[in-house]
Amino acid sequence: MILAAFLLASAPAASPAAPPPAPPMAVIDEQSVRREEPTPHGRIGLSTAFRISDAAPQPRTMEFRKRILHVGSAIGLHPIAHDEVYYVLSGTGDVTSDGKTQSLTPGMAAYLYDGAVVGIRQTGQEPLALIISYPVKHHTGEKAK
Repeated sequence: MILAAFLLASAPAASPAAPPPAPPMAVIDEQSVRREEPTPHGRIGLSTAFRISDAAPQPRTMEFRKRILHVGSAIGLHPIAHDEVYYVLSGTGDVTSDGKTQSLTPGMAAYLYDGAVVGIRQTGQEPLALIISYPVKHHTGEKAK
């Protein structure tokens, strides 16, 4: 009996199930997802949208988009239910979060927090090009709002 207990104690533990393999990477050309449309959250002017992550197969857990706000355009104020990042590629803009506004120039990022009311507007003489990224809801395949 002692020998059996010793053998059981020294036997290798059952290894946990291996996680499922990751999906293959997705490589997306922004031109394949380019479209001209009014800006989101208020339709304040026109924009060029590149819904890059929309072309990535499920399951995915984040949104990654490029948007060019044409001169005079804005993404209107809206509440967010997740953290969100606006990263400026070119042009200038004013970002607002919970009533506080800051100017952004190329190379700057605004990290916006869950629960804030946010928006961004193009300023200056050239369009505002930015990357917008945020998580999507888990397990449902639905986008976070």
